[in-house]
Amino acid sequence: MMFRGPVPCILWLYILVGAVDHQEAVKVTPVQKVIQLLEDMIAKGTAEKQAEEIQFGAYTQFCQVTSEAKKAAIKKSSEMIETLEADIAKYEADADDLAREIAALDVDIDAWEGDTKSTTRVREIENKEYEKTRSDFTDSIDALNTAKADIEAQSGKVEQATPAPGEEGEAPPEEAAAEAFLQIQKSKLIPAHTKKAVAAYYATSSSKSEFLPPAAKKDVNAFIQQKQPQEAMANAYESQSAGVIKMLDGLSEKFTKKRDDLDAEELAHKRAYDRLQLDFKNNLDGAYSSRDEKKTAKSQLLQKAADAKGDLADTTTTKEDDIKFLADLTATCEQKASAYEGRQKLRAEELKAVEQAIEIMSGNAVKGHSEKHLPQLLQIQGKRPPALVQLGARAQNPAQKQVASYLKSQGKKLNSHLLSALAERIVVDPFKKVKKMVKDLIVKLMEEAQAETEHKGWCDMELATNEKTRTKKSDDVVRLTAQIDELEASVASLSADVEAVTKAIAELDAAIAKATAIRSEEKAKNAVTIADAQEGQAAVSQAIGVLQDFYASASEATALTQTKVVAKQPEIFDDEPYKGMGGENGGVIGMMEVIEADFTRLESETKNSESTAQKEFDEFMDDSNVDKAQKEKDLEHWSASKQNQEQALVETKSDLAGTQKELDAAEAYYNKLKPQCIAEEGAEPYEERVARRKEEIESLQEALRILQGEEVV
Repeated sequence: MMFRGPVPCILWLYILVGAVDHQEAVKVTPVQKVIQLLEDMIAKGTAEKQAEEIQFGAYTQFCQVTSEAKKAAIKKSSEMIETLEADIAKYEADADDLAREIAALDVDIDAWEGDTKSTTRVREIENKEYEKTRSDFTDSIDALNTAKADIEAQSGKVEQATPAPGEEGEAPPEEAAAEAFLQIQKSKLIPAHTKKAVAAYYATSSSKSEFLPPAAKKDVNAFIQQKQPQEAMANAYESQSAGVIKMLDGLSEKFTKKRDDLDAEELAHKRAYDRLQLDFKNNLDGAYSSRDEKKTAKSQLLQKAADAKGDLADTTTTKEDDIKFLADLTATCEQKASAYEGRQKLRAEELKAVEQAIEIMSGNAVKGHSEKHLPQLLQIQGKRPPALVQLGARAQNPAQKQVASYLKSQGKKLNSHLLSALAERIVVDPFKKVKKMVKDLIVKLMEEAQAETEHKGWCDMELATNEKTRTKKSDDVVRLTAQIDELEASVASLSADVEAVTKAIAELDAAIAKATAIRSEEKAKNAVTIADAQEGQAAVSQAIGVLQDFYASASEATALTQTKVVAKQPEIFDDEPYKGMGGENGGVIGMMEVIEADFTRLESETKNSESTAQKEFDEFMDDSNVDKAQKEKDLEHWSASKQNQEQALVETKSDLAGTQKELDAAEAYYNKLKPQCIAEEGAEPYEERVARRKEEIESLQEALRILQGEEVV
């Protein structure tokens, strides 16, 4: 099993030392070998440091690009949210304005309808008052004229021989005069003094006084005595007739003028009422039309507001997801940057320490003194260097052997090359180096475990976030695709409906035009037929009359002739008198009567046919007009719905394109995460790797405890 992660430098030292091929003949001193290993460490550490710099540079680039992309997406979402919120506010405000305008129109409609009814009631009252007043004027004028005519006749001013009854100047009948007197007395328009003057006339007239009621006679006598106390009743009658006639004449003219003025005023009121009603009707028609338009516009605005709210919810959710992702990414990138700085600092210090070690080892104090005082080892092919053998012999102790045996068995048990290699090194390395090597290896394994745990956590978070984003965007793509399919199907269905209803309207117009043409032609033909039938009837009737007259005269003429002719007749004649062909069965007159009856039947049948055809045509036109109006309404509705659906389809396709781009970006990021976070097929699973490392650490800690239980002699 391969060891994952960077190997501790001290471990590399021991492994490289142990990896020397004892079959190769090399002449090298122990110090030179250590210096060489330290130089190799610098080379390797430098390479790893540079590789880590490159790796972090790429990661930094990823952080910057992804952060900028998310910030741009958040900014775009914020702008879209502001736009949608503004649109929603505008839609709802406009809908509220329309609602207020509709309410105002309802108030105006109620007011105008109320005004229409109230002005109609007022007009009816005015007209009723006018009719009553005019009737009073007419009755009063008639009564005055009747009374005037009666007084003039009684005073001898008018001849009574020739005028027709009821004409002016003629003495009205007693009943008419009495009715006129009573009408004058009951009239509210005639002044009291006129009533008394007329009553006075009747009181002084012996022939008229009988029509006065007792109370009236008393008032009249008092009036006459007050006015003319010294004159006799006869003189009073003669002296007052001219004044009464003049009074009645003037009053009749006055009432006639007032009645004419009343008629003119009534006509003016009626015209004003008609104009006012027309204004009310125009206002109501305009208000109804405007209210319907505003209701439609309000419904459209509320639908737009609902659609915008749905878009706002989706955009807000997307923005919140992006903000969370950006925050997590920023925290992770900052954490990685901090860890990178620490690692780079540690690597630099490590390289500096190794360089100092090389400098020290290369100096005279170590290298010179080593060459001067220590035995120099010569590795001979096929033999182990005596010094290393002796050094190994000196370093060996029971605890070290026990640890080597324990690590070797654990290496086999865990299938750990690391523990197996370490067991081999423990056999030959000094005791102190062994303990330090084990400690360093434990620390390194713990650091690797911590780093891998952090990396696993970051991967889990990134994969979960990415999976959530991909799932949501995939669902959005599926949902938007389904919406597009539904909208396209709806547009296609509405297009078919529009096309079908347009075709139906055209066919209906054609049918109406054809039916109108047929009806016009049929009507003209029937008119000609009826006229011809009537003309035929008249002609046949005239012909029958001529023949009947002829046969009647011929019969008489023949009969007279037969009495005068000689008895002997030509052999070709019958003995009976000739009465014409009209008397024969199936004669011409009978045939003509049949023809006349046919003409009569033709006229009747044609009229019935014309009436039926006209009725059917009128019903067809009514049904066609209703059907056409409904189809035109359907056409308008479907056309508007189609336009709305087409607009929604364009917007949904735009949303799908944007969502698809976001899904593609999430898929691309997922593909970028896979090499870093998802193990390849056949690789050791994360849980097994963690368990193995844990057991290796526990094995090393146990080995360290064994080693720490021994003292170095």
